[in-house]
Amino acid sequence: MEYIKIRFLDDFGQIGSKFEKTIENMFRSMSPAFTLAERSWKPPMDMNETPEEVIIVAEIPGVDKDDLEVEISSKAVRIQGNRIARHCSSDATYRLAEIQYGRFERVLFLPAPIDPEVVSAAYQNGLLEIRLAKQPPEKPHKIPIQDG
Repeated sequence: MEYIKIRFLDDFGQIGSKFEKTIENMFRSMSPAFTLAERSWKPPMDMNETPEEVIIVAEIPGVDKDDLEVEISSKAVRIQGNRIARHCSSDATYRLAEIQYGRFERVLFLPAPIDPEVVSAAYQNGLLEIRLAKQPPEKPHKIPIQDG
């Protein structure tokens, strides 16, 4: 059995400037090749929640499992990786180029506290599925009040 790299973190530090990402997304809509730094893309993801767990599914076909990394903190999950471009022959001319390649990173904030001891990840047919067990709710403790 091969494993997907998962790291547990206390915090993610600076995720990036919102302004910078907004400008990049605006220009990318006019030209997909435009990025402020290295070329990046955002794979589509789903997150759903059951009473017992939080489930994240990322659609990342063409990404080798060795190029994936998952980091988990108490508040968020960061999924990052790289999809390597397939090069066509030198005498070919692109007539359509819609598939995005390069590095990607997504940070998803969790809707509930999770138990870092009960986490699993599986990658099959281009879908990465991460299952995070929720922390059981804390029970209130009654404290007896003594006289005087």
